[in-house]
Amino acid sequence: MNTAQEPENSCEAVSPFRILLAPDKFKGSLSALEVAGWLESGLISDGGKRTIYCRSLPLADGGDGSVQAVLEAGFRPFTVKVPGPTGIPAATIVALDGFTAVVEAATTVGLQMLPGGRLAPLASSSNGFGEAVRAAHGRGPRRIVLALGGSATTDGGAGMLSGLGAQFFNGSGEVFVPCGGNLKDITRIDLVGLCDLSGVDLIAANDVQNPLLGPTGTAAVYGPQKGAAPSDVVILEEGLANLVNRLDEAGLPGTSCALSPGAGSAGGLGYAALLLGARMVSGADFFMDLLGFEQALKDCDLVITGEGKMDDQTLSGKLPLVVARRSMPVPVIAVVGHNALEKDRMPEYNIQQIYSLSNMTDQDSAIDSALSARLLTAVGRQISQTLERARGVRR
Repeated sequence: MNTAQEPENSCEAVSPFRILLAPDKFKGSLSALEVAGWLESGLISDGGKRTIYCRSLPLADGGDGSVQAVLEAGFRPFTVKVPGPTGIPAATIVALDGFTAVVEAATTVGLQMLPGGRLAPLASSSNGFGEAVRAAHGRGPRRIVLALGGSATTDGGAGMLSGLGAQFFNGSGEVFVPCGGNLKDITRIDLVGLCDLSGVDLIAANDVQNPLLGPTGTAAVYGPQKGAAPSDVVILEEGLANLVNRLDEAGLPGTSCALSPGAGSAGGLGYAALLLGARMVSGADFFMDLLGFEQALKDCDLVITGEGKMDDQTLSGKLPLVVARRSMPVPVIAVVGHNALEKDRMPEYNIQQIYSLSNMTDQDSAIDSALSARLLTAVGRQISQTLERARGVRR
């Protein structure tokens, strides 16, 4: 947690107004730390430096930016070479603090790891994520956190299991690496070489409750977002059903885990995590606890949170709403890249005001970090001026 120097103004009539800056990243534009930094630069500009005290706690919800958030909180990085989602060699960073390791799907087998950004719903595999988890396990942590958001894959986590040592055989008796398009070819699974994670507290951090199969399953709901055409969704669904049957035959609880809430998260990485005995947790709540949100909130008068886009998914329990809920009775302001909810406040969720960068420019700030920085600074200045006027009235 980065804490600014509290102003020395004991002789002033007005005590400093304490603000906790607790945003998520603005995807494609700025990290959570950068978002907090630019907001603070606006808040303490002009007279704000004398009357406003900012405390920064960059957050994550289990998606892209989770590893970065814990690194900024003091975890140590180590680099692991892995195959990306389409098998092209890549590298990912795992975070460690001696007790806990955090492994992130988004920067291992995520959409951002696809060559040229070209979606590959049938060819993508979570194999590299399994290899990263195996490497993290080799460092001896007692807890491994699987940050599941942002995957490019819909392979039911079969690739992850392969990366952890399971072997998948086709009808010719050949071993192959599973991906979404070839799950239907699995005839047998050998678990003899599967990495033993039984002594580790395995945490699956995500905010999706979908099961693995069916009309609300991972292929039907999230496959199209990863480039799957209707015919691809059929292939993926059939392959996932075959995977479940083959896992049952191999002695794992394939069918029961497939029905569990969260099994359909991250293209089925949640399913593989459940098979391995993981505890499924809310990503936002877990990382807030891990990073010390309650301690950071102490004595604060206002919380400013945010994310790149506020929409219906936000209402299902994404980070800004979790922050707002856990901040009560401290009021919350949300600063977002774009607000698709078409509301400027949500008092029923403890959000007193929503500032949207897209309302301040005709340009796309989501792909322009410099523009986002300028706009965040301007928002910080607006909030500072509003607070000063309010405090002036109360004197």
